[in-house]
Parts: sequence; C-alpha cells; structure tokens
Amino acid sequence: MTKSLGLVLLACAVVAAAFLSLVVGTRDLPFATIWQALVAFDPASVDHLVISELRLPRTVIGLLAGAALGVAGAVVQGMTRNPLADPGILGVNSGAALFVVFGIQVFGLTTLTGYVWFGLAGAALAAVVVHLIGSLGRGGATPMKLALAGTAFSAVVGSLTTAVLLTDLTTFEDFRFWQVGSLVGRGMDVAVQGVPFLALGALLAFGAARSLNALALGEDVATSWGLNVRSARILCGVSVVLLCGAATAMAGPIGFLGLVVPHVARLITGPDHRWLLPYSALLAALLLLLADVLGRVLLPSGEVQVGLVTAVIGGPVFVLLARRRKVAEL
Repeated sequence: MTKSLGLVLLACAVVAAAFLSLVVGTRDLPFATIWQALVAFDPASVDHLVISELRLPRTVIGLLAGAALGVAGAVVQGMTRNPLADPGILGVNSGAALFVVFGIQVFGLTTLTGYVWFGLAGAALAAVVVHLIGSLGRGGATPMKLALAGTAFSAVVGSLTTAVLLTDLTTFEDFRFWQVGSLVGRGMDVAVQGVPFLALGALLAFGAARSLNALALGEDVATSWGLNVRSARILCGVSVVLLCGAATAMAGPIGFLGLVVPHVARLITGPDHRWLLPYSALLAALLLLLADVLGRVLLPSGEVQVGLVTAVIGGPVFVLLARRRKVAEL
C-alpha cells in the first residue's frame, strides 16, 4: 500500500469517526435525523439543537485540536531529536494554564471564549522564556538544554498555578472544568477563534518539513546542507506554540496525544516529515474523536472526559516506548 493511498484511507476513517461522534451520545440519532438537522434550520427542533449546539461543535473542535496536537508532537520530536518529547516540553501547557488561572482570578473569566486568548498568550510567553533560558551558555539552544529548560519552567509555573488555586476556591472551581481536558460545552465560537492560529501553525509546520528532516541528521550535517539551525528551530517553535497553544486553549490540556501518535505514524511513513506530519494530524484527530466517543459510553450515567481517556490509553504506551528506548541503549 502506497503512502498516498494510506493517507486517503486514513482520511476516510477520520470522516467515519466524525460521523460516529455525531451519532453516539445519551441519545443515539439515526443518519436521516442528523442530515435533516444539519441542512434544515429548525431552532424549535430538539434534534437540531443537539446536533448544531452540542455535537457538531464538539466534533469540529475534536478534529482541530487532535490534528494540531499530532502535528505539534511530530515537530517537537523532530526539532529536539528526542523520540520521547511532548509538546509540553516547551512549557506550552503550563504557561497556558497559568494565564488561564490569571484570567479567572484577576479578570473574572467564566467562558471558554475568554480562556482561548489567555491560553494562547501564556503558551507563547512560556515558549519564549524556555527558548531564552535554553539559549544561555555555550552551544546555544541545544535539544538537551531546551528539554531541561522546559521541564524546569513547567515545574516552577505548575507550582505557582497550584498555589493560586489552593488559596482561591472560586478560581479553582472555574479552572478545574478547563484543566481536565474536554470537548464538552465548547461552542463553534471557540473553534472559529482558534482556526487562524491553527492554520498559521500548520502552514509553518508543513513548511518546515524539509528542515526537520535535516535536523534529524544532526546539527553538523544540517549546517553543511546550508540550513540555518537557529532559524529553523525558532520557526518550528513558533509553529508548536500556535498549534499546541490554540488546541490547549480550546480543549484544555490533553496529554499523551502529541507523544504517542507520531510514533504510530512513523511506523507507517518512516522518518520523512513530509509524510509524517499529515499522517500524525489525521491519526491524532482520529484517536481524539474515538476517545471522546468511548468516554460517552463507558459509564451508564454520565461520561468520562476525553483528557482522562487519552491519559489511560497513552500512559501504558508511553511506558512501553520508554522501556524500548532504554533497551535499545543497552
């Protein structure tokens, strides 16, 4: 099977998962009802409200956030040459969380629309700070220094966030609904606000595919090929901030997706980022939608948030990847 055919089949699977996301819920709806609710505007219809106000935005945000996290994960692993790297390694998630807490406590934010902008600002600032810290000393921003700087920054910022939440119960109550990672309760306005950032981030990421291929061979080889390593890393970092920052702001921190999916895609495409990035986007979108659907049917009453489902799935996979890497180094 060629990679092009595999991409087409994967796209079809994503479409099927999106349809499943519209069908499955507390009320399973037949295809005819869904189609009528989508094409016929009838605000008095309960089915129309369920589809247009609840399931359609949930599905769209799942597609966008999943694809963004998948691409961001592949870019981070490529630019750091670390197969166990996650988009959170740049402090994006922790920075977004701190700014959301700040927005809730200082400005009294209560809507996801407001969270988007604060989450993006926090993600961008975190990435800049991590890059500046990682650039100190000899050799500039090496992959190891960026990873260490990101880990240290996330620990400090996470402690500050926890301190604020423990001293302000009202902020904690508002923040915990965003923190768990969920597609529930998001409207199309949240998706619309995130699309420009996701589109720009995807454009930068796919444009950097050849640079990522060169970086994977090492800095010396990449430099000998005429690549400006510093500029390439900055470009990749900006794309990760835009993708992961917007996805985190829309759906909350969803763990393991950006870590696990690129490894699965790499089994199909090999190390070539020109194929790895689109495969990662589609696989992550597919996994996030299926995890969300699974979360709806796990409990007879209520549902499990998608962030918890991806953590349960991704945790064992992460342990397996770490063990395989350790064995390979022996």
